[in-house]
Amino acid sequence: MTSSSSYPLTPKQIKTDLLSGLTVALALVPEAVAFAFVAGVNPLVGLYAAFLMGLITALIGGRPGMISGATGAIAVVLVSLVADHGVEYLFATVVLMGLLQIFAGIFRLGKFIRLVPHPVMLGFVNGLAIVIFLAQMTQFKEPGTDHYMSGLPLMIMLALVGLTMAVVHFLPKFTSVIPAPLAGILVTAGVVIAFGIDVPRVGDMATIKGGLPQFHIPAVPMFESMDSFLATLKIIFPYALVGAAVGLIESLLTLNLVGEIKGERGGVSQECVAQGTANVVTGFFGGMGGCAMIGQSMINVKSGGRTRLAGITAAVFLLLFIVVASPLIEQIPLAALVGVMFMVVIGTFAWNSFNVMRKVPRVDAFVIVLVTVVTVFEDLAVAVVVGVIVSALAYAWQNASRIHAKTYETPEGAKVYQIQGPLFFGSVEGFLEMFDPATDPSMVIVDFGDSRVADQSALNAIESLAGKYEAQGKEIQLRHLSRDCHRLLKNAGHLMIDSDDDPDYEVATDYSVRTGVLGAGH
Repeated sequence: MTSSSSYPLTPKQIKTDLLSGLTVALALVPEAVAFAFVAGVNPLVGLYAAFLMGLITALIGGRPGMISGATGAIAVVLVSLVADHGVEYLFATVVLMGLLQIFAGIFRLGKFIRLVPHPVMLGFVNGLAIVIFLAQMTQFKEPGTDHYMSGLPLMIMLALVGLTMAVVHFLPKFTSVIPAPLAGILVTAGVVIAFGIDVPRVGDMATIKGGLPQFHIPAVPMFESMDSFLATLKIIFPYALVGAAVGLIESLLTLNLVGEIKGERGGVSQECVAQGTANVVTGFFGGMGGCAMIGQSMINVKSGGRTRLAGITAAVFLLLFIVVASPLIEQIPLAALVGVMFMVVIGTFAWNSFNVMRKVPRVDAFVIVLVTVVTVFEDLAVAVVVGVIVSALAYAWQNASRIHAKTYETPEGAKVYQIQGPLFFGSVEGFLEMFDPATDPSMVIVDFGDSRVADQSALNAIESLAGKYEAQGKEIQLRHLSRDCHRLLKNAGHLMIDSDDDPDYEVATDYSVRTGVLGAGH
């Protein structure tokens, strides 16, 4: 793995980052406007969020090359809040959401993203690709209506989308002077403007003209009294908590995805703090908040954007579009931007997952499909949580079935059970079934050399087993405990002898078991 220092700002890289940033900025406009509509707020609220999120995370984020902005995931979380309480409560929620994300970064909670298995990652990527694809369907509606195009207008729209996709696909085979997505947008826009083709354009969605974002303290009754503070907090905290979780999950999964492409790792806690800082600032400047955007991040990386300059450029261009270049940008046909996003979908979807699912265990294939489906029909955070839970349960079940024992008798007449496999909540039943207190000799030794005592269920199982042998007037001892198992049993009060164990299995120290500590069997 390498770090971002492997991409120095050479003149060639600077040119690539500037052009890539311009491409991303063009693709950000309809996305930000669309997600603002989803959240039920003014389009400028989405555009300001895209600018501020993009700029701050580009400056201090954990992965140069990632793009952040107003996202559908956050818009869906906040839409009911806006409908019930108004946009000022949204701004307050975004600030609190950012603070929660900063705390997550400070306390390094982002490291738990390591618990996301690879099948969940594949499902996340595939689900998000489908979501991006479905999001483009709204561009095929007649402007100002809920009716989809038909006849000649639809054919023209599809032809222009196809033209954009063809340019994006074939241009890199001839030259890399200009990013292919930018070339696709420019070619299609040129054709539409030159021939006066009547197709939906950015300006048909909404005007993007505006001024600089202004500092604004959310107008919520939060600091008038303790009662008003608690009442406001009760309203915004649930939305802030869910929004913070959704934003971090999507951002950290995108961070991993971009890291795989660029050959980088690390930056998890830094990205959490960056996302949080960006959301706090966005909330105070009239933005709807957001997180990392996998579609725009893929456009940037695939266009050659590698350093922080690309993200900064995208944000600055977006602000310029809002302040001075809105008449020009509003002339860009939506078909060009749809074509670029369709190429992002094709490049993002893990097509090899169809082949992978035939080779991996069935439960992993099921998780890939499950996370994909839940991402499409619910949201990313729910999909990831469901995927992790199913994977964890499957892992626990597999390990529960692995426990078994080899037995032999010592010259002194003691029976030794050599436990194979971990002893935890899922395997305790199988563990207890291996023993026969009624017929075993007066001394039984349980050898944990190839096992681990993992949790309270395991402790209860050991105590229950010892109680059964006590009831038969027989003695049971534990052998070959590793240090962590020794500590667990000692803290529970099970070990009758306090002695250094043999974690390296050099000396077979035996321990008697004290029963009645956890009340097993009662």
